[in-house]
Amino acid sequence: SSVTVNLAAAMAADGVRVGLLDADIYGHSVPRMLGIPEVRPTIVEKMIMPVPAHGIKVISTEMFKPDRASPVAWRGPMLHRALEQFLVDVFWGDLDVLLLDLPPGTGDVAISLAQLLPTAEVLVVTTPQLAAAEVAERAGSLAVQTHQRVAGVVENMAFLPCPHCGPEHRLEIFGSGGGARVAA
Repeated sequence: SSVTVNLAAAMAADGVRVGLLDADIYGHSVPRMLGIPEVRPTIVEKMIMPVPAHGIKVISTEMFKPDRASPVAWRGPMLHRALEQFLVDVFWGDLDVLLLDLPPGTGDVAISLAQLLPTAEVLVVTTPQLAAAEVAERAGSLAVQTHQRVAGVVENMAFLPCPHCGPEHRLEIFGSGGGARVAA
């Protein structure tokens, strides 16, 4: 989510018209990361209007819950329908790019989106740990199996500049090499 939000913010700052669909139905965090208050989207002529934040048009299941603490307890068919509705019934307007933040792995969300957006490009995100890299590899493999293009791999949380030594010394708190393993 942090990679998706930062990518969307950087693109919007460069003048790109960006939409961000928080497809992490159970672990939605995009609205909080963008500082969006608990607000419901407006409905205009049967179309859902995405909530604007920092030049980004945003939609998330969080915006339809009674409060942030309420869990989403949906099974596969409901997940698929919600994703379909976010793609079809949200008035995105003219966008240059629509970013989707997916949960990790190869579950219902990834499979539904492969069906709904067969020509989408996938940016695989991992962290340095072996377990995270293995999950990311499977997500990339699913994209290949469903004929989506893997645009690249991002290794998040790769290092922290040492607060005592300076930026030339990197602290690899979570290990190293996860991104390279996934890309290979």
